[in-house]
Amino acid sequence: MEHDGKYSKDQGLKCDCLLFDLDDTLYPVTSGIGADIMKNIQEYMVQKLGVEESISLELCILLYKQYGTTMAGLRAVGYQFDYDDYHSFVHGRLAYEKIKPDPVLRNILLSLPIRKVVFTNGDKIHASRALKRLGIEDCFERVVCFETLNPTSPPPVPADQLQIFDIMKHLAHPEPGVELPKSSIMCKPAIDAMLHAFKVASINPQTTILFDDSFRNIQAAKQIGMRTVLVGTSERTKGADYALESLHNMKEALPELWEEAEKDEDVRNSSKVGIETSVIA
Repeated sequence: MEHDGKYSKDQGLKCDCLLFDLDDTLYPVTSGIGADIMKNIQEYMVQKLGVEESISLELCILLYKQYGTTMAGLRAVGYQFDYDDYHSFVHGRLAYEKIKPDPVLRNILLSLPIRKVVFTNGDKIHASRALKRLGIEDCFERVVCFETLNPTSPPPVPADQLQIFDIMKHLAHPEPGVELPKSSIMCKPAIDAMLHAFKVASINPQTTILFDDSFRNIQAAKQIGMRTVLVGTSERTKGADYALESLHNMKEALPELWEEAEKDEDVRNSSKVGIETSVIA
């Protein structure tokens, strides 16, 4: 279905779960954390994996585009590394003080008596630190993170068997019959990874709304029947039911959520009065 403008009304909106991406969604891109993460990934590639510095940025972006995360792409093309070591280097050195407490977002989240879950490709320590800085860690039922989908690092391949697939050469001059290697890492926007995450967290995509800053994640979610909100822009793209500059605009864009919550509360109160009356009688 095509939409015009920023918002669309849906009188039939039924939702029992709000699913939020973390980076550049729950906290804004203006924090600079995203740029710092990319810088740290490049340094990890050069210092730990021996990637030439001159191609590190191009390779970093290329792998991200092809595999959802640069980390997943590095594993796919053959680089060996420990997952915890990678996250410690990439996220462990971040200046989390750049993420400011967001009492406005906290009040918005707490005003909705709907199940709320975070779904991030980042690791659990990174998610915990970012949510604590925002002051909203207690607003969510659970966090689905890297470790949820990738509980352990695979055993390293012996050095003499290590082969790196030259993805830059392959994409520049594809050879007939040669396909891109698959990654052992599960992450958004791969649909199988998303479905696995939903199974683990008992999420029904048909009654869940995804808030995410990634066009690809939004489009993947739409393919599996989710309502979608693109965060960080007012321009809706294909696959997005709504587009918000900021989560602070949630009530303006989706007033139905509050209306449904109020109806549910009225029903609960009515039932409670009925039960109390029958007991008294």
